[in-house]
Parts: sequence; C-alpha cells; structure tokens
Amino acid sequence: MAPTPIHYRTEKHLPVGGVQALYTANQWSSAEIPETLIAALAGSHSVISAWCGDRLIGLGNAISDGHLVVYYPHLLVHPDYQGQGIGSEIMKRLKSRYANFHMHMLTADGKAIEFYEKLGFVQAGNTQPMWIYEGTDH
Repeated sequence: MAPTPIHYRTEKHLPVGGVQALYTANQWSSAEIPETLIAALAGSHSVISAWCGDRLIGLGNAISDGHLVVYYPHLLVHPDYQGQGIGSEIMKRLKSRYANFHMHMLTADGKAIEFYEKLGFVQAGNTQPMWIYEGTDH
C-alpha cells in the first residue's frame, strides 16, 4: 500500500484541535493557549500547513510588512513526520513567497540552528536575540 501523500495548504484558519495537537506534540507552550494561538496564526501574513489526509502534521507562518521584511516565527512538524523534508518544503514555500524581500529573519536555537543553516540562513552579524517571553519551552 502506497503511503498517504502530503498536501500543503495556505489557509490561515486552521482547526483548533489539529493545531493544539501539533504544538503539544512538539512541546511548545503556546499549545496551552489555543484560542490565542489560533488568532495569532489567522493574523499572520501567511501560513503554510502540511497535511497527511485530514491530519495537520506541520505548519510554518510569516509575519511581514508586506514589502521589505519578513519574520518566520513558527515552524513545526509533528515528531512522527520529522526527517521527511516537510519542514524544508514549508520553508521553501514561505521563502519563495518573500523571495524579493530585503530581509528574512527568524530565531533559532538548539538543533534548529543546523536545520536553518541548511536552508541558507546565517547568524546575523553580532546580533543577539532578545525577548520578553511568557513560555517555558526554551
């Protein structure tokens, strides 16, 4: 039996249960505030989601001024589907949308640094990421 193909979508309005399950599986603290998370994704400049049948297995979003700068705050792939190129495909699609923008930004830590380097991202000079963060997952 052939594996179920992965489909990618661009809708910003995603099912709460699927989003919460994906974020919980990746141990992201925003899973604990699903209504806020859903509103944030819907307010993104763009969202790319990955589906295996009717199961949400990955997503990435972008926040942008629409002309010059884009920031990629979230990229998640369900642990059962990691290592299959899904995260890379999501980022490829997001980067393609903003290909002519002057600045693409994201914050990476841990194992994610090597992943993003493979996608062409480099450390931004001597910059230091800074935040006020309500989560506990970093």
